[in-house]
Amino acid sequence: MNPLAEPAAPTPFPTPWGALGLTRFPEDPRERLRAWDAADEYLLRHLAGEADSAEGRSTALAGRAVTVLGDRWGALTTALATAPAAAAPAELTQISDSHLAQRATLANLARAGADPAAARLLTTRDTPPERIDVLLVRVPRSLALLEDQLLRLAPAVHPDTVVLGTGMVTEIHTSTLKLFERILGPTRTSLAVRKARLILCTPDRALDPGPNPWPYRYALPGDIGAVSGRTVVNHAGTFCADRLDIGTRFLLAHLPTAAPGDRVVDLGCGNGVVGTAVALATPGAELLFVDESHQAVASAEETFRANLGPDARAEFRTADALADADVPADSVDLVLNNPPFHSQRATTDATAWRMFTGAKRALRPGGELWVVGNRHLDYHVKLRRLFGNCRTVAGNPKFVVLKAVKR
Repeated sequence: MNPLAEPAAPTPFPTPWGALGLTRFPEDPRERLRAWDAADEYLLRHLAGEADSAEGRSTALAGRAVTVLGDRWGALTTALATAPAAAAPAELTQISDSHLAQRATLANLARAGADPAAARLLTTRDTPPERIDVLLVRVPRSLALLEDQLLRLAPAVHPDTVVLGTGMVTEIHTSTLKLFERILGPTRTSLAVRKARLILCTPDRALDPGPNPWPYRYALPGDIGAVSGRTVVNHAGTFCADRLDIGTRFLLAHLPTAAPGDRVVDLGCGNGVVGTAVALATPGAELLFVDESHQAVASAEETFRANLGPDARAEFRTADALADADVPADSVDLVLNNPPFHSQRATTDATAWRMFTGAKRALRPGGELWVVGNRHLDYHVKLRRLFGNCRTVAGNPKFVVLKAVKR
C-alpha cells in the first residue's frame, strides 16, 4: 500500500439530470473502484423515461414516497436527492445493511451539495416506512437478505406502488424473480442493456407470502470446543447463515486462550460464534463484537445472549473495521479476525488491510492479532510488513491461522 497515493477522483455518474461525482467509502487510492454501475444507470434512465427498451416510460416521483433498498454506495439515493423539483420525491428513504454504504451515501450527498435532510437513512434492522409509493431495489448478493427485506417492506406496499429492481445479469436469477413474485406480485424482466436488467413487479395485496423465516437458528457441531452444541442465530444476509463456515470452524479448533479481564475483539464478527466461544471459555473476558453489517451485529448479539444469558455483558458495534468503532489505541489484548476478501463483486484485500491496521492501533504492546484466511491470500506477508512478525499457528490445505504480536 502506498500511503502517498492521491485519493481517487470522484467517478462521474451520468444521470438523467446531470453527472454526479461519486466515490466509495472509504476511498482507496490503490483501487479506483467505481461507486456505481450500469444497473444503477439503467434504473435511473428508466425512471426518467429514457431507457433503451420497450419499458421506457417515465415514473412520476414528485410528491411520492420513494424507498431505495440496497443502494450500494449511495448512487441512486444521491441522484434522486439532487433531482430537479419536478422529478424529486416528496420523501426519500434509503434502507441498507451496510455501514460502509451509508457512510458513502452521506459523503456523496455532501459532495453533491444535497440538503442533509433530503434522504432518511435507515438500516435493515430499523422499522421500515409505513407507506411506499415507489420501491427501488438494488438486488443484493444474498437471496436471504432480499427475502427478509421484501417481507418486511410488503405491508407498506399498496396496489399503486411502483416496484422496480435492478442488477447486472449475473445477479438476477430465476430464484430472484420468484421471490418478488411470491412476496409482492407478478414479476417480469426487461431486456438487458450493457449487461444490466430491470425487474418490474406489479403488487398484489391479496398474496399471502407466509411468515418471515429469518432469523435462522441451529445447533453448532459437537466438536468445536466451548461452543460445541450451542445455539447460533443468523439474521438474513449474515455470512454462511445456514451452517458453520469452514474457516471459522478451523479457527475455533485453534482458538487462543484469553484471561479474565482481557479485552477481546471479534472483528468482522458475523454471527458472533468466535467471540461467544471466548466468552464461554473465559468468564470475565470483556468482549467487543464489530462488523460493518447491521444484520451481522444483530446476529452476534442474539448468539451471545442465547448462550450466556440476557444479562451477560458485551459490546456490539457497527463500524468500518475499527476505524470508527470508538476503540482507544493500546486498549485491547486480543483481536480475532476472519476477514472478507470481497467488496460487493470486487475481489480486494482492502478490507483485510483496514482490519489489520485497525487491530494494530487498538492492541496494547504484547497484544495479539489472530487471523484465519484462505492460504492463497498470503496474509502472512501483510502481517509481517505491518507488525514486523507473523507466526503460522496451524494450517491445512485450504486455511491458515496466523498470529501477529504488537511490539
